[in-house]
Amino acid sequence: MNDDQRKLGIIAGGGTIPQMLINHCRKTKRPYFVLAIEGNADRAFFDVNVPHQWIRIGQAGTGFKRFCEEGVKDVVMIGTIHRPTLSDLVPDLRTTAFFAKIGLKALGDDGILRALIKEIEAEKMRVIGIHEVMPQLLVREGSLTKAKPDKQALADIARGTEVALCLGELDVGQSVVVQQGLVLGVEGIEGTDELIKRCGGYKRKGDGGVLIKLRKPNQDMRIDLPTIGIKTIENAHNSGLRGIAIHAGNTLVVDEEKVIKLADKYKMFVVGIIPGEVIQ
Repeated sequence: MNDDQRKLGIIAGGGTIPQMLINHCRKTKRPYFVLAIEGNADRAFFDVNVPHQWIRIGQAGTGFKRFCEEGVKDVVMIGTIHRPTLSDLVPDLRTTAFFAKIGLKALGDDGILRALIKEIEAEKMRVIGIHEVMPQLLVREGSLTKAKPDKQALADIARGTEVALCLGELDVGQSVVVQQGLVLGVEGIEGTDELIKRCGGYKRKGDGGVLIKLRKPNQDMRIDLPTIGIKTIENAHNSGLRGIAIHAGNTLVVDEEKVIKLADKYKMFVVGIIPGEVIQ
């Protein structure tokens, strides 16, 4: 069976990427089924024409069972997941057993996601990254925009890269904001958009800061890849940032053409970088 004929299970969080993946499946005639995460996935995307089931985060076991019933062969986890409420976390029986089994491995985003992959693959399903289905979403190396980083911005990117890699090693976050050599903020549980907004209150006079967003050094490419989109550009502009540096070949850009157009409008740079290499 060719990969594009294997039924795709989509675990859908928030944002527009789940819808893009659904549209891709329709266009390529690939069979699919969606588990939409309550409180995260956009209900407007899931009408009667989309085969799906709504589940809470705590109902992962129920979701696995449904995937098996639907004959799913490959699974993609995509979209943003907000910090869950206590009611969201109330587990079904299988999920209770899952958390009991992984124990302390649940500490940190990557630890629990890696354990979740093993649980899915124990059901004879293969977990894949969205880049394996839609490789065009991964950012290329080099400048995407008309504006390019100057000497100060390059120094800020180098500093931010150093800090972001250290954060990633600790499984803390993916993003850092640096201005004129000063680290204005690092990403925690709040996510990149809130980090950018928070740093807007700390900006200094002179050249604006830079957002650096990298994949964590030990992060599985199949889960939680760094992602930017139009909202990222808007927030960065509103917070006085002058550019964004993202991990080439490891970051998803949603609606790249629109992202570039908006960044050009604001005279911001967006550049794909490889840590440790000279920016072209």
